[in-house]
Amino acid sequence: MALLAGSFFLAFWVIRHQPRVAHEIRTIGPFAYPLAVAIFALVASAPFSVTDALAIMNGAIFGPVKGTAVDAFGLVGAALLGYWINLHASRLLNLEDYLRRLPPWVRRFPVGSPPFLLAVRIIPGFGGTVATASAAAFRVPVWVHVWTMCAIALPICALLTVFGDRVTVALHGYEWRARHYARHYCETHRCPHFHFRRFETVSPTP
Repeated sequence: MALLAGSFFLAFWVIRHQPRVAHEIRTIGPFAYPLAVAIFALVASAPFSVTDALAIMNGAIFGPVKGTAVDAFGLVGAALLGYWINLHASRLLNLEDYLRRLPPWVRRFPVGSPPFLLAVRIIPGFGGTVATASAAAFRVPVWVHVWTMCAIALPICALLTVFGDRVTVALHGYEWRARHYARHYCETHRCPHFHFRRFETVSPTP
């Protein structure tokens, strides 16, 4: 829960300071997109990862189209990396316990089958982690694991990326209009300007 709250606080900070963040990103040059894809892949491949805030930040920084492209490449990289990690670390997750905790409508599908992988990823929280661990444990073909992961995660990430872009545009548009209105109001109504002075004690003259 703390990780989730912290990630969304970071997303809010990126949206709030988007011009400054975008300027810093542009200083990286053409390496900005590979770096964003690598960060997304590393975070999304971790067990119980939180990628929603990253998708929102991609929209705030890169816009809806390029941000969604970063999501797509990042998800493919995360699927490959997560599969490799679970393939070489079979005890990373106690898979049997999590399979027993799945709802009946998911357990009716054969474990490792495409319908199972699609259904289990809908479960929030541990669904994606169980799907990746099941794919590696049951030696599901890599391409099946990749497309089932992207089929569920990519539409959600795309919606969050568009949401991040629209919130950023709306927030900074409201701020610009508020500053413009305040400046126009003060120019037409002669708003007083307050200046703070340092008062000095004057010694009495002899």
